[in-house]
Amino acid sequence: MKAIVDTNTCTGCELCVQVCPEVFEMDNGTAKSKVDVVPAASEASAKEAADSCPVACITIA
Repeated sequence: MKAIVDTNTCTGCELCVQVCPEVFEMDNGTAKSKVDVVPAASEASAKEAADSCPVACITIA
């Protein structure tokens, strides 16, 4: 499973980083995935981060 952030849509609110810091980090004002594959132990929080994103710019696939 991968976490993909649409950096063109991201508003930089940092909610994903707060919810799932194991997977997301900020880079020049926008979120990005810091792992190639979401660790099994972080899958639920990565999905929560995607569902919580106010602009829906995160895809978990």
